[in-house]
Amino acid sequence: MSFSWSTVLEALIYIVHIISDRLLEIILGWYLGQRKSVATPLSLEQQSIVTKSAVELAQLIREKKLKSYDICKAYCDRIETVNRDINAIVDGPFPEALQQAQEIDQKLEANEFTPEELKDKPFLGVPFTTKDSTAVANKLHTLGLVARRSVRAPNDAECVRLMKESGAIIIATSNVPEVNKWIETRNKLIGCTNNPYDLRRSVGGSSGGEASLIAASCTGFGLGTDIGGSIRIPAFNCGVFGHKPSALAVNMAGCTFRTGKEKETMVAAGPMSRYATDLRPILKVIIEPHLQAVLKLDTEVDLKKVRYFYVASNGMLQCNPINRETERVMYNVRKHFETLTGKEVRLANLPHMELSGKMWRYWMTQEPANFNLLLGDGVELNPFVELFKKLLGQSDYTMAAIYSLIDGLLPKEKESLIRSATKKCKQALCELLGDDGVLFFHSSPRTAPFHYYPLVKFLDFSYFSLFNVLRLPVTQVPMGLDSNGMPLGVQVVSNDKNDRLCLAVAEELERAFGGWVPPFPLKQ
Repeated sequence: MSFSWSTVLEALIYIVHIISDRLLEIILGWYLGQRKSVATPLSLEQQSIVTKSAVELAQLIREKKLKSYDICKAYCDRIETVNRDINAIVDGPFPEALQQAQEIDQKLEANEFTPEELKDKPFLGVPFTTKDSTAVANKLHTLGLVARRSVRAPNDAECVRLMKESGAIIIATSNVPEVNKWIETRNKLIGCTNNPYDLRRSVGGSSGGEASLIAASCTGFGLGTDIGGSIRIPAFNCGVFGHKPSALAVNMAGCTFRTGKEKETMVAAGPMSRYATDLRPILKVIIEPHLQAVLKLDTEVDLKKVRYFYVASNGMLQCNPINRETERVMYNVRKHFETLTGKEVRLANLPHMELSGKMWRYWMTQEPANFNLLLGDGVELNPFVELFKKLLGQSDYTMAAIYSLIDGLLPKEKESLIRSATKKCKQALCELLGDDGVLFFHSSPRTAPFHYYPLVKFLDFSYFSLFNVLRLPVTQVPMGLDSNGMPLGVQVVSNDKNDRLCLAVAEELERAFGGWVPPFPLKQ
């Protein structure tokens, strides 16, 4: 056996990761105090409403077994009691939501909806929320910026408009990191949003307020956006389902000032829910009309005929090593589908995955949005001035936001290298998956960290951002809790426009492993 300095270096880096991770856990755990989760008790009546799926609620409303008003009231009341712990709300609950629900109940009682109207309104009377950066007409639209504390959106984002047309009722908007550009949900306007499973831990970002509300049963479902894992990181941290759709499948008009006409972008909007079975119906509402036939979301998927692959690690030395409980999740997923199909779930080796972080950093510079200008609300910010103000305690920005400003001054990635690596990685994965394959990919090497942890170690998000770079659909699936009571999970990836495969596999994983685990006790 020949001696290898690279092997020694990798071993040393592995040890450093383990030690630094443990030290951060000890120090931050001590600093943040004793663990506390959302334990606000629910009555049996409340529980019978707020823990149901959006699809089930819609069915009960149209069958007149539950009133939309009672459902909306239950969620609004839940927000009022739980938000003091999780701090996830920017605007709401909206009082007019109850009025809208009452009007729906009255029309249903009087049989004023035609069968065609009911068919066109699959979520009639069901409450939902969306992140503050996604415009809701006449509601606060701050993007987490102190300078925008009183700004209201003039119109609905296109995905919000479509959800409203489906009969759903918007009840609140949720917290985000400044201009969505961080993996923890904190800003100087609303503060830090807490994880319902452990209030000391991160909800992720940028759709962190959404994930926290959904996990704590404060909303029927949510809409998120995802440019580097912004749906999937919070969904993973908070133990719920989230789907990043195929590229350009959802019109982004009104989401973080997008016009909907951008053709070269990694960003996508998608559904978030406690239940996998909600994702497909919500996605059908918000996808572009001309893609309804292309995505074939109503086409049944024979899971026994799907080919399955997995990746053991992304190969980035900058990321934490995959821990044992996370490895066990992948093992369980593999064994389940091997039993289901009688075929091996094959190990995949994709080229240049070790450049995942660099690829995302480069492609962010190619985005149509100027995040420095967004952060300054139209004014170009000076990183050194903002850092100096921060040191004096006079800044309107978090340290994470200032990180992003400083990053713009650092040497840029080598364009030819990154473009070549991206092309080869995507080509290899697309050829591997074809039209009948899915890839299981770790969500993160470890479960949700304590608040502030990402300021020291943040590159684990590269497990999510790779698929923004490759612009492929991905579903984040909860897979139970770890030994600390925090959600585990796995990502399910398919080829472009094959979202239905991700969603079908997510539904099977939910059936087999239980899906969402409430962060609060249930009454029997």
